[in-house]
Amino acid sequence: MSGTRHYLDHAATTTVRPEAAAVYAEELTHLGNPSSTHAAGRDARRRLEEAREALAAAVGAEPAEVLFTAGGTEADNLAVKGAFWGRRAAEPARDRLAVSAVEHPAVLEPARWLAAHDGAGLDLLPVGPDGRLDLVTLRTVLETHGPRLALVSVMWANNETGVVQPLADVVAAARAAGVPVHSDAVQALGRVPVHFARSGLAALTLSGHKVGAPVGTGALLARRDLALAPVEHGGGQERGVRSGTVGVAGARALAAAVTAAVAEQEAEAARLARLRDRLVAGALAVPGVHLTGPADGAARLPGTVHLGVDGADADALLFGLDMAGVAASSGSACRAGVHEPSHVLLAMGRDEEQARSALRFSLGRTTTAADVDAAVAALPAVVENARRAHATVRRRVPVPAAGHVPVGTTAAAPGVR
Repeated sequence: MSGTRHYLDHAATTTVRPEAAAVYAEELTHLGNPSSTHAAGRDARRRLEEAREALAAAVGAEPAEVLFTAGGTEADNLAVKGAFWGRRAAEPARDRLAVSAVEHPAVLEPARWLAAHDGAGLDLLPVGPDGRLDLVTLRTVLETHGPRLALVSVMWANNETGVVQPLADVVAAARAAGVPVHSDAVQALGRVPVHFARSGLAALTLSGHKVGAPVGTGALLARRDLALAPVEHGGGQERGVRSGTVGVAGARALAAAVTAAVAEQEAEAARLARLRDRLVAGALAVPGVHLTGPADGAARLPGTVHLGVDGADADALLFGLDMAGVAASSGSACRAGVHEPSHVLLAMGRDEEQARSALRFSLGRTTTAADVDAAVAALPAVVENARRAHATVRRRVPVPAAGHVPVGTTAAAPGVR
């Protein structure tokens, strides 16, 4: 990060809020395990439960529905595996899962693991070219497999493209079929209104470092009537489904950050949408640059801009931006050094070259107009240089023989939050 002057990667992680840092530091001066029965333990338990109550109040949940975790990945795993195992234990016929094809790997990989190792049937729900869930297919899956489905999981908003999913329609369709719905709301919280009770969801995932809490904090909101089996076993903390000593400092910091993010969400969303549109207008002035997702800004997160760049590779684009002092991200990721196409863009019907040539700018609480203008100013030269490099590589790399599959094209891309 040394040399980065304009940070536009807030969807990956954002700055810790002062109020979250303050309560975290203050808690570190206290002693006591919240599971202990002596005075110090009881004091720690009181502070933990106050954090649980504050977090619940901010997101429209009951305190008993808040399960603290070490982040969004753990919460997603607990939701997918825990709900599948819990529901199947109560109703053995519930042996299937349905998840959208554009989920974060923290949902996709547990679902695939259950399919590969535990006999689960898995329905991957497709999306349209705009990244929005195909509701017709969802309803068909519910009609065909409803009595066998243990869970439907559809993210609130996509971590790469910022596309907001039609979650109310998903919940309504699943509820009619008697199937609970989980949603990864990691990118949505603080950017669009998130209210657990009004959503009708059975479970919802939150991550702290996206809203200004320290890395390593998160929560799963889970209705009390949702059968959850523990993913790991131990002392039986957090309703018996998430064992381990609960970190009071992290819980308090998470509650402080979520409370602040929700309180300023409406005003901040309006500010970020103006900056987003300013960035989009400047980017689309560069020939061969396209906006991903719906044209309607209301169907995209207010602070996310996802672009396709014809004839360029994401790595070169990101390197050029970094050299210009602009931190951005990509719609693709690297696994073991192999550049892979974005599974999200492939699911939206893009080809592999298009899925390797995307940029994600994500704005946050500290983003200014100067940051946006710096990115817009840098883009023309960065795109030109990336295209020149891409053309040079294409001339040097031989065309694969018929039937040959290039290394790295079969595995699912890990994605970035």
